[in-house]
Amino acid sequence: MTFRPKIFTAHLLTIILWASAFPGIRMALTAYTPTHVSLLRLLVGSLLLLVVALFIKLPLPDLKDIPIILLLGFLAFAVYHVALNYGEQTVSAGPASLLVSTAPIFTAIMAVVFFRERFKLQGWIGAFIAIVGVGFISLGGSEEISFNLGAMLILLAALSESVYFVFQNAYLQKYGFFPFTMYTIWGGTICMLVFSGGLLQEMATAPIDVTMAVVYLGIFPTVIPYFAIAYVTSKTGAAEATSSLYLTPVFAFLIAWIWLGETPAASAIIGGVITLLGVFISNMRNEEQVGTNEHDVMSHEQTGNLFDA
Repeated sequence: MTFRPKIFTAHLLTIILWASAFPGIRMALTAYTPTHVSLLRLLVGSLLLLVVALFIKLPLPDLKDIPIILLLGFLAFAVYHVALNYGEQTVSAGPASLLVSTAPIFTAIMAVVFFRERFKLQGWIGAFIAIVGVGFISLGGSEEISFNLGAMLILLAALSESVYFVFQNAYLQKYGFFPFTMYTIWGGTICMLVFSGGLLQEMATAPIDVTMAVVYLGIFPTVIPYFAIAYVTSKTGAAEATSSLYLTPVFAFLIAWIWLGETPAASAIIGGVITLLGVFISNMRNEEQVGTNEHDVMSHEQTGNLFDA
């Protein structure tokens, strides 16, 4: 991580805001259904981005690209958020953030399958270690099988996010990182409108602090970090911009402990350390590996946590 003040501040802002999303979701679920948390959060974020789009006069995407934008938005925002929210009904915030941190591994494996990217031996070793860590996480926090189902749903969220990152590259090159992200957030929001029934009734009965938690999710973890990431990327490149995101689970555990009083089980802590070790090993890069192939892999793998929570 670069320690120039503005870049360091952007890194820190991104990590803390994305980490805060996991306990924020847990709080939101006390008064809202998982689908309504997702919908309201995306509506808030989409409206804010619409104001930004009008201010910067964002052009519309090509008509022929709208189906794929809707599909990728559905995967990255509708499926991701709904699966994560259902999973966090039974999985506490810290372990949930660790499970989501496996997304770069899914991304790398799919890049090998679909784009024949090179995945070195250390990548497969890291993936295996991370899977072992996920197993430890799945043992902690609850004696009921529902926790295992929750862990599986969060892994589904990580997988759907990974599909998005694998297939977004051509559209990032065409539209740019931030415009394409805005398009797909709007696409995901449109897909979520099918769950709008009953949302107003829940808003009328939900405690104001819980509703404000959802508004917080929509404004801060969903929108602001993208500005910070875009800034760092413009100054240092994608690899540097995302190099610090593996610290997100550490802050998620800390924020969940302060905000919600969640104390993770010992097996979840052990599993978290193992999972982070596996993800770190899987994403290690040699200094001499530069050029087009590395840039493409970084675009796919290292941005694997860009939509956490």
